[in-house]
Amino acid sequence: MCCWELELKNVKLRAGDQLKVEGRILHEAKGFQIELGCDEDHLALHFNPRFKDDTDGAVLVCNSKIDGCWGHEEREKYSDLQRGSTVKIVLKLTGDVFEVEMPNGHVIKFPNRHVLEVITYVRIRGDLKLTAFKIY
Repeated sequence: MCCWELELKNVKLRAGDQLKVEGRILHEAKGFQIELGCDEDHLALHFNPRFKDDTDGAVLVCNSKIDGCWGHEEREKYSDLQRGSTVKIVLKLTGDVFEVEMPNGHVIKFPNRHVLEVITYVRIRGDLKLTAFKIY
């Protein structure tokens, strides 16, 4: 199985900006991650769909990380993301909240716990083959 990764540094995303991520979830996928923050040890948003979580089965996990320490996970059971499918996910920065729009229109909201005003780091990795990535 392949693990894809795209890492961007020195970007400048602010409230009002959006990221569009499109790709194909691999057939044997365990999960993938979309992360926004300052660097890998300071993440304002860790968005992690998991297809076979030991506790909840198919679940969406959102979290944050400060100084390398994870915060409290927010978990939502979710089965609309399917292995082998093509997806479009839009992440919206509103200032105090991140909004993640799923392919079916469902929106997940996660607080900007560390009140980051500027996102300078973006990483997408895991079992998602990227076909498009756009910041607007």
